[in-house]
Amino acid sequence: MRKRIRAALPALAGAVALTGTVLSSPAEAAGGVTIHRVYFDSPGKDTRTNTSLNGEWVQIRNTGGSAVSLKGWVLKDPDNHKYTFPDVKIGAGKYIKVRTGSGTDTSATKYQNRRAYVWNNTSDTATLLRASGTKVDSCSWTTRDASDKYC
Repeated sequence: MRKRIRAALPALAGAVALTGTVLSSPAEAAGGVTIHRVYFDSPGKDTRTNTSLNGEWVQIRNTGGSAVSLKGWVLKDPDNHKYTFPDVKIGAGKYIKVRTGSGTDTSATKYQNRRAYVWNNTSDTATLLRASGTKVDSCSWTTRDASDKYC
């Protein structure tokens, strides 16, 4: 199990105003795009093999009724490890997994092409930002969570 110590970042919450309408969450303003699940502790020993690296991933979900372009959006951790989405759309009701290691991108799976783990097993926060830097959603976990977290 990997362990890194880092100061926890407070979770940001609140309503977002959009053309005179107050929405209940930032994700609603992004067309229903949310962080759905994070598998932060890849199965088995942390060997840094590509298989092990790809065992940790973040799953993004579009709960909205239409496709959303993720071009330039960023998935990051508090240590500022960033993955910037290419010119890709997430369809209505669809999911995209962002895996840590290397592989061939598909419409449902993107790869960060890293050679080291991103997500801490003990506690961490995944944050999804629009290309403009506006926060869309975040998901945090601690040692109380087994190896994955539904957000």
